[in-house]
Amino acid sequence: MESAINTQPHRRYNILTDEWVLVSPHRTKRPWQGKIDKSIPIKKANYDAGCYLCPTNKRASGDINPDYSGTYSFKNDFAALLEDTEENTFTSGLLKASTESGLCKVICFSPNHSLTLPLMSASEIHDIINLWKKEYAELGGNPMINHVQIFENKGGIMGCSNPHPHGQIWAQRSIPEVVLKKQLQQKKYWDVNKKSLLQAYVAQEIAADERIILKNDHFVALVPYWAVWPYETMIVPIDQYSHIGQLNSEEQQAFAEMIKDVTTKYDNLFEISFPYSSGIHQSPTDFEHPEWHFHMSFYPPLLRSAEVKKFMVGYEMFANPQRDITAEQAADTLKNLSTTHYTKKK
Repeated sequence: MESAINTQPHRRYNILTDEWVLVSPHRTKRPWQGKIDKSIPIKKANYDAGCYLCPTNKRASGDINPDYSGTYSFKNDFAALLEDTEENTFTSGLLKASTESGLCKVICFSPNHSLTLPLMSASEIHDIINLWKKEYAELGGNPMINHVQIFENKGGIMGCSNPHPHGQIWAQRSIPEVVLKKQLQQKKYWDVNKKSLLQAYVAQEIAADERIILKNDHFVALVPYWAVWPYETMIVPIDQYSHIGQLNSEEQQAFAEMIKDVTTKYDNLFEISFPYSSGIHQSPTDFEHPEWHFHMSFYPPLLRSAEVKKFMVGYEMFANPQRDITAEQAADTLKNLSTTHYTKKK
C-alpha cells in the first residue's frame, strides 16, 4: 500500500493525537529562493563570564550559581508559571478564563559552556536523566502539580536565549492540550486491548524496518509514520513504561546512549550544531495512568541544508500540517549517518 502512495499526495494519520498530516513528496523537486541563514558554528569556550548559567556567575535575579561540576537545576528567574497564583475563574457570556499555577525550572546539563548533548558522553547524559527523574518525582509529588513537562530548545532559531547546554521543566496544575490528546488516544486503545498503543506501534515498526534509525536492547529511535517536521524523530522504549522514573540503571543507560546517537546523527546531517526542540511526553502525575507509554520527540526545523528551514505558515497555520519528504526518506538518510560526531573524525 505504501509503495503505491508514497510518490503521490496523501494524508497520514497520527495515532497519538487523532490528527492528520498532508504529505506532498512530489514537491521535493521545486526550486528554492527563500530564507538563507549562515551555518551554526560549534561553540569553543568552556566558560563564558557573561553567561548566567555558567558556574559561579550571577544570574538576573542576583543569585550566584554554585561552582557545580555536573548537572544543576534552579527555579527559572523568568518563570511563565507562579506557585502562589490564587485559584480564580472568569466567565462572561462566551468568554472563559481560569488562573493557572505551577513552577518552572532550568536544568543545566553541564558546567562546560561549549558542550551540547551530542558532544557529551553517554554517562554524562545518564546523569541528566537522573536529574530529570528526580525533578519529575519531586515536582509530580506536589499536590498542586498534575503535569511535568521536560523539554529542550537548542539553537537560536528555536528560541533558545542562551547557548549554555540546558533544558527546562514547566510543571503545572492543568494537563496541557497536546498531552490530553495523547492521553485520550492511549486510553482508548488501552481500554479495548489492555496493552500500550505505542508498544503495539513499535512492534509493527520493528517488523517493517522502514522508519527505524537506531535500536538497542531497550529503545528504538524512529521517524514516526505521521512525522510533521522534516527530520522529526521519536525515541520510544520497546517495553511499556509510563514515565522515566520507572527505568532501571541499565535501561537509563540505553536511553542515554540513544539520545547521544540521535543528536549526533542530527549534527552530522549538515555538519553543524543542529537546532531542534525536544521533549518528553509521559504520564501526568494526578493519578496512575496504566495506558501511558513515555516517549521523547525531537522536532528540528532544517529541511534541505543548514541554510534552509521549514516554516509552519500559510496552509499549515490555517488548515493542516504538511511535509514534503516522506518519513521513509528521512529515516533512510538518518539511518545511514554515523554515530561518531563529525568534529571527532580524522
